[in-house]
Amino acid sequence: MAVLHHATITPTKAALISGWVPSRPWGPPSGDPITIVGSFRFDDPEGRVGLETHLVTAGDVLFQVPLTYRDGPLAGAEDALIATTEHSVLGTRWVYDGLGDPVFVLMLAAFALTGQGEALNMFPSDEGWVVAPSNVRIHGGGWTHGLVPVDGFEFESESESASVLHNDRFELTVFRRPVAGERPGIGLTAILDGPDREVVLAQIRER
Repeated sequence: MAVLHHATITPTKAALISGWVPSRPWGPPSGDPITIVGSFRFDDPEGRVGLETHLVTAGDVLFQVPLTYRDGPLAGAEDALIATTEHSVLGTRWVYDGLGDPVFVLMLAAFALTGQGEALNMFPSDEGWVVAPSNVRIHGGGWTHGLVPVDGFEFESESESASVLHNDRFELTVFRRPVAGERPGIGLTAILDGPDREVVLAQIRER
């Protein structure tokens, strides 16, 4: 479960993404306006790190932007640090590229392999807990052979369209520029609201 707060964030997530994504090798030209079209979250097993993926458009291209939100710096992840933000409820938050944060990569791999780990967005209110619906539906899974290792992934390479990570057993390809297609044998897809449009976000292969 992801507990969401009625809060202000400075800079906003939209401003942070718009300032960072064009600097990436897979990002759009710096002059293209960037629009957030949806997002989804994973659950941190320890309940401390916010794990959120934004789907954004620039021109006619869709981009996948995974972010993590932490209450302090992540040791050894200086290259993945995007910015700090001020959250009116939680205070200073350190924002990282999700693929440079081992907690995000672990949960991405877990969901892509098993289809388990998506967070339910919940708001506390005077009437109790309120569920915030998502405009992005994600589907994962395909692993059917019992227990499976989902940690130990290390960064391998990055191109104009995808980032590749691996552990001792699997290769994880994360599509920074998702394109339409059916879910791979083991992987992750998303369906956006509006005309159903399924795009491939990640795939996993045994090495």
